[in-house]
Amino acid sequence: MRPGPVLLRALLAVASAGVAAAQPAPAIVAAEYLEPTGRYPHGVLGDDLEWGALRITRADGTAVLLRLPEARVFEDIAPRVADVTGDGRAEVVVVESDAALGARLSILDGAGEPVAATPHIGTRFRWLAPVGIADMDGDGHVEIGYVDRPHLAKVLRVWRYRDGALEEVASAGGLTNHRIGEADIGGGLRTCGGTVEMITASADWSRVIATRLTDGGRLESRDMGAHRDRESLSAAMRC
Repeated sequence: MRPGPVLLRALLAVASAGVAAAQPAPAIVAAEYLEPTGRYPHGVLGDDLEWGALRITRADGTAVLLRLPEARVFEDIAPRVADVTGDGRAEVVVVESDAALGARLSILDGAGEPVAATPHIGTRFRWLAPVGIADMDGDGHVEIGYVDRPHLAKVLRVWRYRDGALEEVASAGGLTNHRIGEADIGGGLRTCGGTVEMITASADWSRVIATRLTDGGRLESRDMGAHRDRESLSAAMRC
C-alpha cells in the first residue's frame, strides 16, 4: 500500500512533545475540509474544486491541519467522524483521490495519522460515494459501505475494519447513490427495528433499494418503491 495522505502536519495547539508521545491523541470532536483547489478537475460534485487540506478538532481544544501533496485531493462532501476501530475513540473517514490512481477510502486517527485505507480504484477520475459506517451485521466489527464508481460500475461494496486493516466482505452490482453534478450523495444508512440497511437507488434510478449485510456475509436487497427525486431516498431513510 502506498504511504498515507499526510504530507505536512501542522499542530495548531498541542501539549508538549513528551506528553504527546506518551499518550494517545485527544479525542476527535469534529473535522472539516479546507483549502479548495482546482488541481484535480474531475467535477463530479458540481464544480472543478476539491479540497487540499483537512482540519481535525479535538476534545482538548487542539487541532491538527493536514495538507495533501499536489497529486492528491479530498474529493468528498464532508469528512465523517466515527469510531471505526471499536476502541471508543472516533476516527475520521475521508474520500481521497490521486491524480493517477483515482479515489480510495481512508481512515485517519486523532493525530492525523493513517489507520487503514482501501486500494485506489486504479484510474484517474474514478470516484466512490460513501453510504455509511456501522456494525452492519452485529458481529462486533464496524463496516463501511460505499458505491464504487456510482456513474459507471455502480457496485455497492462493504468493507470491514478488523486487525488494523480494511477487508472487503461483500459487494452487489446494480446500485448507485450519485449522479454527475450533484452536490450531495443520496440515501445513506438507516437502522429500523434493530436492522441496519443501506439506502440507494437502482442503477437506472427507477427504484429505491434497501440493502442489508446478513450475518452470513451476503448482501440482501429489497425494493422500497419508485424513485422520483431526492426526497424518495430521504423518505426511505425514515423508519
